[in-house]
Amino acid sequence: MDALTILMPFLYFPEDKSEYIPAAISFAIGMVILFFIYRWILKISKKQAEKAKEIENRVMHDEKINHTK
Repeated sequence: MDALTILMPFLYFPEDKSEYIPAAISFAIGMVILFFIYRWILKISKKQAEKAKEIENRVMHDEKINHTK
């Protein structure tokens, strides 16, 4: 039992459960921020995929024109 106490000194379970409220609030705020960052990254990624597809189509079209000459 002493080995567990030495290896995990950061665990703390308070008697007064109201001490969890600030942690829950900061966790909720963090999750909301992460959600919006995730959506922002998806939006940017989608735009980049569309640009890449456009460039790929342009290259394939130019390649077809060059091969037919």
